[in-house]
Amino acid sequence: MNFLFVALGGAIGAMGRYAISLIPVKTTFPILTLITNIIGAILIGIIVGVVADMDNVSPNLVLFLKTGVCGGFTTFSTFSLEAFDLFDNKAYFAGGLYVALSVICCVLGIWCGKKIAMIFR
Repeated sequence: MNFLFVALGGAIGAMGRYAISLIPVKTTFPILTLITNIIGAILIGIIVGVVADMDNVSPNLVLFLKTGVCGGFTTFSTFSLEAFDLFDNKAYFAGGLYVALSVICCVLGIWCGKKIAMIFR
């Protein structure tokens, strides 16, 4: 049954990721993946923050949201490939900037999400 919760959440997350990828942007910098990862970091921060002190939250709901929706939505494997491609194409500054912004902004996204979650406690 856990696989069903993950699969359903993953489908929703993947559709959201795909929707963002359709936004027309004219740049070689992978900004849409960066934005997707930041949104995903904030979202998982909110989920973790909201359920942290709640005893009555279904583990299946948490599995659906964290592993399913967030796992299907965030694009770390795509991030890794795009960073590799930037470095492989000798775009070292863009590659370094992309990696640094992704890590810093997504860690800050978790922090922001947890702070936002405090509103719902």
